[in-house]
Amino acid sequence: MSAGGVSAIAPIVAALAAELGELTERFGRRVDVAALRVADRTGFLTLHAPGPWSPNRACRLFRAADGWMAVNLAREEDHDLAPAWLGSDFGEDPWAAIAAHARRHSRAALVAGATLLGLPAGAVGEVRRDSIWAPLIRYGAGVSRDRAGVLKLVDLSALWAGPLCGAVLAAMGAASVKIESKHRPDPTRTSMPEFFRRLNGGKADLRLDLASALGQARLRDAILAADILITSARPRAFAALGLDPADVFAGNPGLVWVAVTGYGWTGEASARVAFGDDAAAAGGLVHWTPGGAPRFLGDALADPVTGLAAAEGALRGLGEGGGVLVDVSLAGSAAGAATALRLYRAA
Repeated sequence: MSAGGVSAIAPIVAALAAELGELTERFGRRVDVAALRVADRTGFLTLHAPGPWSPNRACRLFRAADGWMAVNLAREEDHDLAPAWLGSDFGEDPWAAIAAHARRHSRAALVAGATLLGLPAGAVGEVRRDSIWAPLIRYGAGVSRDRAGVLKLVDLSALWAGPLCGAVLAAMGAASVKIESKHRPDPTRTSMPEFFRRLNGGKADLRLDLASALGQARLRDAILAADILITSARPRAFAALGLDPADVFAGNPGLVWVAVTGYGWTGEASARVAFGDDAAAAGGLVHWTPGGAPRFLGDALADPVTGLAAAEGALRGLGEGGGVLVDVSLAGSAAGAATALRLYRAA
């Protein structure tokens, strides 16, 4: 397998793309997902062959006292959080300290500590799903839509999975706007500008001061006028913006809110942070060696499968008249993909 590609899960991506081809044709233009080239970021950053390290070398698999874990130090703040998680300081390289610390603690304890700090970490295979399809949570009454009309999409998400979902819907013909905070823009804009353009080039661009009342009011107005909203923040982030789901759906009963999270919108796991590599491990989307050790299959594989599953969920929600929140999680999508991959290999 190539260092950064999705070839290890190619059958799953192809099946998702085929489903999206049929669904997008019902609501607008048929979308050829492969032609968009949004499910693989090879060539946009330095990637290595997958193994105990993720291809981008930010995430590592290691053994805890009772099994395998993954922790992702993708952000500068994650490096700053690691000493608090370990309960001790370390030198420039945290990985030896993490490996030594983990062997003395259970996976549950390690996950609990990471959750408290907002550190992306997961126990390998802790999430299990029979299907890759995201559940729909009913919030609004729904509406009857004229399928000849142009759908309005607000993309408030960042990084990969959410913007990928938005790219598919924009290619379908949805009038799309990407809204970013002036103070916290999408990191992909500067880290991988060409890939950012591939994901977001079909969307209008609007930057708002979301710390101000005016910026929050403009965001709310855009959401209340939208058919589809895509987000990638945890639930607690929306209270600060005055975007309680019950109030949003009361004002827009036909909205389809696509909520991309690490571990789901509801329950205690909704507080957990995740990125594509650690979420893939948590969902069991890994290769197991003959010696019983997990290995990464590719680059942040939870992201492309989640983005495609999110687009499918959005269109399924539209077909039901809206009024739903699409609860699509990185770990859950990875778990569904892992199940599908096992069935494909067994066939």
